Amino acid sequence: MLAEERRQQILEMIQQEGRVIAKDLSEQFNISIDSVRRDLTIMEKQGLLQKTYGGAMLLSPLRKVRTLPLPEASRYGEPESHQDSISKLASSFIKEHDTIFIGGAGIQFGMLKYLPTDFSFTLVTNSMKIADSVRKQANITTYLIGGKLRTDSAGSMIDTLALEMLSQFTLDFGFITGGGITENGICTATPEGAAFSRKVAEISGKSVCLAPHEKLGQKMFITSVPLEQIDIIITDQAASEKIVNEIEKRNVDIIFADA
Repeated sequence: MLAEERRQQILEMIQQEGRVIAKDLSEQFNISIDSVRRDLTIMEKQGLLQKTYGGAMLLSPLRKVRTLPLPEASRYGEPESHQDSISKLASSFIKEHDTIFIGGAGIQFGMLKYLPTDFSFTLVTNSMKIADSVRKQANITTYLIGGKLRTDSAGSMIDTLALEMLSQFTLDFGFITGGGITENGICTATPEGAAFSRKVAEISGKSVCLAPHEKLGQKMFITSVPLEQIDIIITDQAASEKIVNEIEKRNVDIIFADA
């Protein structure tokens, strides 16, 4: 089969399925992974697809960045499978007697069903939603950061009072996220939110960024946590290969959650 014919078939598969996996293409066309990657690179340059860490997907349409909080039903509804996998993998980092931070974003809330139940640890949060969800779990000692109550669905506190209280803690893991993640770090919509996330990273032994592929490359108003303050980024197989490579050049560990 000519290379052009193969690429046409690959394009048709992506249009039908939304994405392709490089390993599957290698087996289907009986060619090496390197040959598959060359095909996908050529097709990406032609504007036909977007390369991902594990293959390729349809080009993502430009999305308007949302600055208003999601309604509770959307934020805490059933997650996409890749988001759920990231939440599950993040929870597996927690060890006995650890002190961790979990905020009020949907992907952080998704960690709760995977939290360990067979040993004790301490959870610090600035979200009333998170605190209320775990307060009856006997093995978790929970601290709720105080401050001015926001009207968002998480009921989270990020003002000066919250920052002062947060500064009293030392964390083993800070599980953080944002509206976007770029090669410069995590970014968000407000200076207050940025300052709070930055403080979480500063007091954490390890900062773990939960970064579903749809947030990679998205830029927002202000950088909250510079890339050099992030120890681990957890993303998924649909992450843009270009952005992953840019982040890896900055010596940040990237882990891919299984879908």
